[in-house]
Amino acid sequence: MQHDEHHDRNALSFGAVADVYERGRPGYPAEAIAWVLPPGASRVVDLGAGTGKATRVLTTLAAEVLAVEPDPGMRTALARVLPDVPVLEGTGEAIPLEDDWADAVVVAQAWHWMDPVAASREIGRVLRPDGTLGLVWNLRDETVPWVARMSALMHQPGERVMGVEHPAFAPPFARHERHEVRWVHEQSREEFLAMVASRSYVSTLEAAERQAVLGRIEDLLDGDPALSGDVIAVPYVTYAHRASR
Repeated sequence: MQHDEHHDRNALSFGAVADVYERGRPGYPAEAIAWVLPPGASRVVDLGAGTGKATRVLTTLAAEVLAVEPDPGMRTALARVLPDVPVLEGTGEAIPLEDDWADAVVVAQAWHWMDPVAASREIGRVLRPDGTLGLVWNLRDETVPWVARMSALMHQPGERVMGVEHPAFAPPFARHERHEVRWVHEQSREEFLAMVASRSYVSTLEAAERQAVLGRIEDLLDGDPALSGDVIAVPYVTYAHRASR
């Protein structure tokens, strides 16, 4: 699969907003991350690690965790938050590790930025023969009316664009299992607006248009008594998939 220039620009847009990303994006429920790991996993790679949202959970589950991230701004933010975790420059299509190194490779919120054929092949090389590839996405629960209204105001791409329900795998991976976790992430208004600003389809807008989107989101918050307090409870569904080599 060939990515177009717009896709590639968005994929590398996060470094410019790494601090906003770190403040605003939720972490991942431990249940979902633990589910994608094979029993007894010791060496785990967090691929497309960003600022280490999934890495933090992985360090509680595996003895050796290594992060791989293409964007220098994101690597800097991750190293600041998790100074004891090695972080390497790399992509899903070019992982700077030797063959058969990992028990598991986890890709959280990043598989849709990768070429699934080339990345599947490269991850298969890095995994031991019975190793596991885990894909994880957090998506806001749009069955909740105010969340659906917010996504419409943001002009958010639908989840099927990212393939969270049926992600594309390629050899050496074939059949995979799926698991969903529903949960609520509580954050301050400032953190919530940082989450909105960190989305690639918002952060890459021209400044005036970006401010207009954020203004519409603030109007949404101000217009709903349930959202105007100090803490905003954001419902999420975490989609997790695992496939063995």
